[in-house]
Parts: sequence; C-alpha cells; structure tokens
Amino acid sequence: MRTLLRIHMRGDVANRAIQDGTLPKTLEELLDRVHPEASYFFADNGQRAAFVVFDLEDSSQIPAISEPLFSRLGAEVDYTPVMNGDDLRKGLGEVAGNA
Repeated sequence: MRTLLRIHMRGDVANRAIQDGTLPKTLEELLDRVHPEASYFFADNGQRAAFVVFDLEDSSQIPAISEPLFSRLGAEVDYTPVMNGDDLRKGLGEVAGNA
C-alpha cells in the first residue's frame, strides 16, 4: 500500500545526530530499506522533518522502519495510506460504478 511516512525529529537529538554522523546514516538506511517513490526533507515548525512516500507491503515492516528513527533521532513518526492520481481515478470509478 502506498504510504506517507511523516518524520519530525527532536532538535537536541537531531543536532547530536548530525555532529556524530548518525542522522545521515539513519536516513540513508531508511531510504535503502523502503526504496521510496519520493522523499522530501524540510523544516517544519522549527524541527527537522521529512516526508517519505513508499510501498508498505506489510504492517510488520513498521517496527523495523520506526525504531531507528525513535531511538537515534528522537523522532515522531506517522504512517498514512495515500493515493496518487491514478489510484484516485480508479477508486472514484469503482464508487461511480456502484452508484
């Protein structure tokens, strides 16, 4: 299922992670693990943040994806199922076909 992973990193923990090299290593490991369709990195309300869109094949992947972000970056993470335009058209077509 196409999924949006939202990541917000605590400033103090992320600062240390930049200084010791943990932040880039952790993010690189994340990207290698999930093979994202897209990934974006930005500041949000004064915190380092990222959006990563990827295919979550099974919910059992969530701990392996989340735990390094929690423990190394002090991150808050959220997972949300998302659609692209093709998915939306398909879904709306199914709704219209059942109306």
